[in-house]
Amino acid sequence: MSKIVYVTRRERFNAAHRLYNPAWDDAKNAEMFGKCANVNWHGHNYDLFVTVRGVPAPDTGFCIDLKVLSDMIKDLVIEKLDHRNLNLDVDFMTGILASTENLAIAIWEQLEAPINANGCSLHSIKLYETENNFVEYFGGK
Repeated sequence: MSKIVYVTRRERFNAAHRLYNPAWDDAKNAEMFGKCANVNWHGHNYDLFVTVRGVPAPDTGFCIDLKVLSDMIKDLVIEKLDHRNLNLDVDFMTGILASTENLAIAIWEQLEAPINANGCSLHSIKLYETENNFVEYFGGK
């Protein structure tokens, strides 16, 4: 029987966003999202944890080379998010309300296929927006 391990890589990025629903007026957005609906945006220092699942290879002991995983996360996610406005600058967030929940799902969608192509499976995305608030996403519908 194969031994399955879970490996997690942490990356960090800074980004601004505004929570608002364009179908609502400013009053309704302010009522729902409070200060997070500020028309001048607000920012966070995010911590991203990407966990992959796999069986260590007999020749390396790795289920995935952490340098490969780190490069993948940086190329596909961090470079697109860091010091950007999630509402305006990020191609994979176009037309999506920029909540941390939706951002975690969008990050999953950027990473799932490339990680799977490297012999592991993406297990979870954990995204800290603040030290008190984070989202975990495990894929699926």
